[in-house]
Amino acid sequence: MFLLVGLGNPGRQYVETRHNIGFAVLDYLAGRHGLTLEQSRWHGAFVKAALWGETISLLRPETYMNLSGKAVAAVVGFYKLPAARVMVIHDDLDLPFGRIKLAAKGGAGGHNGIRSIIDNLGTDEFSRLKIGIGRPDHVVPAERYVLSCFSPEEQLTLTEKMPLIEDGLRLFISDGIAAAMNFMNGAR
Repeated sequence: MFLLVGLGNPGRQYVETRHNIGFAVLDYLAGRHGLTLEQSRWHGAFVKAALWGETISLLRPETYMNLSGKAVAAVVGFYKLPAARVMVIHDDLDLPFGRIKLAAKGGAGGHNGIRSIIDNLGTDEFSRLKIGIGRPDHVVPAERYVLSCFSPEEQLTLTEKMPLIEDGLRLFISDGIAAAMNFMNGAR
C-alpha cells in the first residue's frame, strides 16, 4: 500500500488558501477517481482504494498544519507502512509560484507540517511533492501570506497543473521516486 498525504488546515476559511494546496490535490484525485474522503479514527479524512494498479490511501489530516504528523503516524503505524511508501503533498514558499518539485527525503525546510511529520514518524525518509507558492513581498509576513487565497489567475494555473501532478504521483507508485523525480523536476 502507498499513502498520499495532502497537507492543509481544516475549516471553510482555509479552503482556497495557499497552505491548503495539499488538500486541493487530494480533492482533485478523489474527484477524478470517484472517491470520497471520510472522517476516520486517524485524525483526518481518509479513503483507501485500488488506483493505478495498487492499493492507495489518501489522507487529509484534520489536526491543523502544525500537528499533521499525528494523523500520518497513526495511519503509518496501523498499516505498518515503510516511510518510502509515503508521499506528502504540500506548499513551498521557496519555490516560485506553480513550480513543482519532488524530493525523496530531507529536512522540514521551515515547513511546520513537515516538521510535525518528521517528529511523529521519527524519520525524514518519506517523499515530498512540493508545490511552489512563491515568497510574499517584504511587506506581507509569511504566516499571513500562506493563509491568503490564490488569485483567479493563480487558481487557473494550479487547475491546469493537476493532470501533471497526477502523472507524477502515478509514476511514483509504478516506477519509484527516482523515475518520478526525473519526470516532475524537469517539467515546467
